[in-house]
Formats: sequence, C-alpha cells, structure tokens
Amino acid sequence: MNQYVVQVLQVLFVLFFAPLLKGILERYRARLARRYGPPIWQPYRDLWKWWHKETVRSHQTSWVSEWAPILYFVAPPIVAMLIPVLTTFPLPFAWMGDMLGGGMILAAGGLALLLASLDSGSVYPVLGVSRIRLIATFTEPLVLLLIFIAATIARATIPFVVNQALAHSPWILSPAHILVVAGWFMLLIAETGRIPVDNPSSSQELSMIDPARTFESSGQDLALYEWGGWMKFLVLNIIMMNVLLTPWGLATSLAPMAVLLAMLLVALKIIAAGLILITIEAGFAKLRLIRNVDFLAAAIVLAFVGAISAAIGIGI
Repeated sequence: MNQYVVQVLQVLFVLFFAPLLKGILERYRARLARRYGPPIWQPYRDLWKWWHKETVRSHQTSWVSEWAPILYFVAPPIVAMLIPVLTTFPLPFAWMGDMLGGGMILAAGGLALLLASLDSGSVYPVLGVSRIRLIATFTEPLVLLLIFIAATIARATIPFVVNQALAHSPWILSPAHILVVAGWFMLLIAETGRIPVDNPSSSQELSMIDPARTFESSGQDLALYEWGGWMKFLVLNIIMMNVLLTPWGLATSLAPMAVLLAMLLVALKIIAAGLILITIEAGFAKLRLIRNVDFLAAAIVLAFVGAISAAIGIGI
C-alpha cells in the first residue's frame, strides 16, 4: 500500500470515526444513568440534519464568522497527519511539524472559534469566551510542560520519534510516566469541556462554558463546529494513547492487513479510554467556575513533578 494512501486513510479515520466515538460514549453515558439512550449512529444523523438546514447569522457579523467554522474543522485532520494514528513510522506529511506545531494548529482552530464567538454580537458566546480564556490560562502552560517532558525523554519533539522512544524504554513504567499521563488526561478533560470542568450536555446558558461559543451557530456552521470538536477530542485521545500511554498496536509496515488491524486496535484503545472517561464523569458533578482553577492547578503540579522527575533521571 502506498504511503500517501495510508496518509489519506489516517485523515479519513479521524474524520469518520470521531462521530461514531461520540455516539458510543453518549450511549454508554445513558446506560450508566439507566436510560436507553440514543443509537450510536445519532451523531451522523445530527450532522446530516444540520448540514441540510439553513445557516443563519446575525447581520452584525463579518467575514470572520464565515471562515471560522472551516478553520476550526480542518485543524484536527491536519494534526492527524503529524501524529502516529495508524503507523509507527512517519508518513510523507509527518515532518511538516512537531508536537509544538500540532498544538499551535489546534490553538489556531480554537482562536478562529473564539473570534467568531466575539463576532456573533450575542452575550452568551462572549460569556463562554471569557470562561474559556480563564481555563486556557492554565492549559497552555500545562501543554508546554507535557511537551517538555516528552522531549526530555525522547530527545525529540516529533511525535513518531517519541512513540518509538517510549515503546522501547523502561521509562514507560516509571512514576514520571504516570504523572505525565495523568496530566494529559486532565488536559484532555479541560480542553474538550468534559465533567468536572464543563458539562457538554448542558443547556443552561449561565453555566455552560464550551457549548456557549457555538450558542448562536446553526446549519452548516454548527455541523462544522460540532464535527471539529469531536475530531479534536479524538486527536487528543490518540496522542494520549498512541504516543504517551500505550505506544503499541500500530502498523509497522504498509501491508493492507497491518493497516486494517491497526485501525481496529486503535479504535478499541480509544473507545476503552473514552469509556473510562465517561465512567469517571458519572461519579463527579460539574465544578463551579472558580473551582476549575484548583483542578487545573493540580494538573500543572502533576506535570511539574513529572518534569522534575524526568529532568533528574528518575525512571529513565
């Protein structure tokens, strides 16, 4: 199989598995609450419904609101070309950027959504933006710390190199590794608006954080925002599982069966991580906004201790 074909398969995997992952997790969340829940295919139906509805924008909006959904949507697939989604070896576009570059691409997509929220002319998206920026005050240094630790261990910031370094290193069993994974897991919760930081299924305007940014969106704009958010959740999970926590189970060759098996194993790993996340969410309530600071500060402390452990050579 050609390398470019596998590169396209990686992007398609992220594009079309993200809604399915959303459906599986929502169904599991409902079952935990003793409800039947929606079918796992519901996100695909929602995308179809939104895509065929009229896009309504305020007359006060500018060109920012037209381009922001596209930029937010394309950011996760671009990052998927830089990280080991299906293979242990780098594909043709993997050298376009390292972990810092991938983080900047996701941040650029978030910035586009932020500007569109401010451009909407409504108070609720602006309220969501202010809360998101409070959370970003802590998540941005957390990302830098986690990248610093991975770079210290692997002596590189290319995700494929980090994957190989951790897969063949005793550091994978060290306390520093546990702290790094815990820090990334807490980052995942904060960046994707999960409980206890935010409630993604909330419909109360004064309590929502992440959903408030798309409160005034509709039609194709809403479809792109929602789909992009699901892909961002999937990409962050892939980084956690394929780079940091379980850097195994990926294809080591371009053989079609190896790539298909990698798709299956990666899907199972991501679903397992998502089910664990939903199970943890079921045991917690959403924190008050001011208490989110404590949660994120704890994540930074964990990452900082992990950085110190990695720097002085504990577990390497």
